[in-house]
Amino acid sequence: MDKIKTIPESPGVYIFKDSMGRILYIGKARNLRSRVRSYFISRERLDPRRRNMVSKIKDISFTVTDTELEALALEANLIKQYKPRYNIILRDDKNYPYLKLCINDEWPFLEVVRRVSRDGSVYFGPFIPASSVWETLSFIRKHFNIRPCRYRLDRPMRPCVQYQMKRCPAPCAGLIEREEYMKSVKEVERFLRGERRELLSELSRRMELLSEELRFEEAARVRDRIKAIERSLQNQKVVAPELGDMDVVALYQEGRDTMFQVFFVRNGILISAKDFFVKNTEFISTEEIMEDFLKFFYAKDTIPPEKILLQYRPLSTGELQDWLTIKRGAKVSIILPDDEKKRELIDMALNNARLLLHTRRGKLTSELLKTMKERLGLKSLPHAIGAFDISTIAGSHSVGAFIWWEEGEFKKEYYRHLRVRTVEGIDDYSMMAEIVKRTIKNLGDKIPDLIIIDGGRAHLNTALKAAKEVLGKGISETDFIGIAKEPDRVVLLDGRTISIEDRKADSLLLRRIRDEVHRFAISFHRKIRIAGMRRSRLDMIKGIGKKRKLALLRAFGSVDAIKKATVDEIASVDGMNRKIAEELLRELKKGEVEVA
Repeated sequence: MDKIKTIPESPGVYIFKDSMGRILYIGKARNLRSRVRSYFISRERLDPRRRNMVSKIKDISFTVTDTELEALALEANLIKQYKPRYNIILRDDKNYPYLKLCINDEWPFLEVVRRVSRDGSVYFGPFIPASSVWETLSFIRKHFNIRPCRYRLDRPMRPCVQYQMKRCPAPCAGLIEREEYMKSVKEVERFLRGERRELLSELSRRMELLSEELRFEEAARVRDRIKAIERSLQNQKVVAPELGDMDVVALYQEGRDTMFQVFFVRNGILISAKDFFVKNTEFISTEEIMEDFLKFFYAKDTIPPEKILLQYRPLSTGELQDWLTIKRGAKVSIILPDDEKKRELIDMALNNARLLLHTRRGKLTSELLKTMKERLGLKSLPHAIGAFDISTIAGSHSVGAFIWWEEGEFKKEYYRHLRVRTVEGIDDYSMMAEIVKRTIKNLGDKIPDLIIIDGGRAHLNTALKAAKEVLGKGISETDFIGIAKEPDRVVLLDGRTISIEDRKADSLLLRRIRDEVHRFAISFHRKIRIAGMRRSRLDMIKGIGKKRKLALLRAFGSVDAIKKATVDEIASVDGMNRKIAEELLRELKKGEVEVA
């Protein structure tokens, strides 16, 4: 192309476009002209993928940068923005959640964020899956003496219900000294950093001191905190404390496909793992794939750790390290396994990537399904499996959930969640019948080969009866089983039970599906419950909008406290006046009966 002659011999980013102006490929180069020319000289030397791409190029644009490092950073951001067809693109492009400890606040608090900024706060994560961040936050709020709110505490307030539940020390009301509060903040920080054994030793010393001072109630609370932390330690997979913070990245290539497995190790503990599937990589070298993966993955708001352990060294290791160091604000080293422990980690990640790719492509899945069919006596191979569960607390905010698994992966497009409409009070069987009927009607003719009910024989029979009412004779094509807990076992319609507490592949799959529908049901139930809790009598009173409601609750702490206040006290709150205060009190006191 004649345009190549106008391209400078400088570092920068080049962009190939087709006849419609669509971006085909984005790349970086130390010498732009030389790199772009290489695509058009001796095309027969190019692999089929690149030859196909070059045949579509109708326009070239470029951006000159001062250094190759700047070119790498620009390339990573542009690939993330435009997702060109011929670049390696990860399907999972969302930012992962972090816990942010706002230590710059006078009374520090925790919040969940998906973007990390250099604001002086301390960030912990990433949390994968995202539900784990809420579980961790809930654990901390239950067992550590740190405020759960984000209010500005620049003036005194009445303590809220969290104080009465002993889940907040009420700094808003001046009921705790800052020095004492900061001890709790430090405990939270140590817990999140993974320094839990050191934290346990410190708490044990404090419990003994409190006991010696005869402060038994406080000592008991510290004891309960110790037990909770010890339970959390049992669920951790300790890799090696000496490894510190590290991401471990391995890839497995087979044919046209590549599977990446990333382990997130923090303070020597494997906190989570994530896999990424990439198509059409058969003609790309492992070094190039690894580099493109790192650029795309860390172009998101993901904080790189101090070390990234790789199976292969990427092409531009030096520039990548410099770019990641800038993103982290501290040195980042890209390393290869140089001892037994690191090699074990890479091998474990590689084996996981291989198994995941084979499962995705059906190599392991078909054998697993044959085993499941024979073991459970199913009518046919369960290529598609659906599962039902319900979630309720004493019959309130009751919900149902349905999930779909097919050929090695969960199909989110067939997931359903719904509120229970027709059942009052505690009646699990009627709830199950309702959600089965409504969900099957909603799915139409898309019925799975196997339906799992989270529950025992009574739940299973109830679900089968409900499904028959909807499907009629079509029910004969679908198998039904229940999965009961403690111990984990499959419940069959013929009365048999089969343990799935072993490590067999089909047992693990059944438990994984059961756990996924349970997670989906609980998350929806929590969302509905929180929404219900956020509604109050104030929402029903004319003239009290969101801002006035928030101001009133900040000033008084609860609706009962507002009811006991005087008109003048209410009218003095920001945004209120005497007329609205009188109307508010009148509405709140409606229905009260005086007792002589």
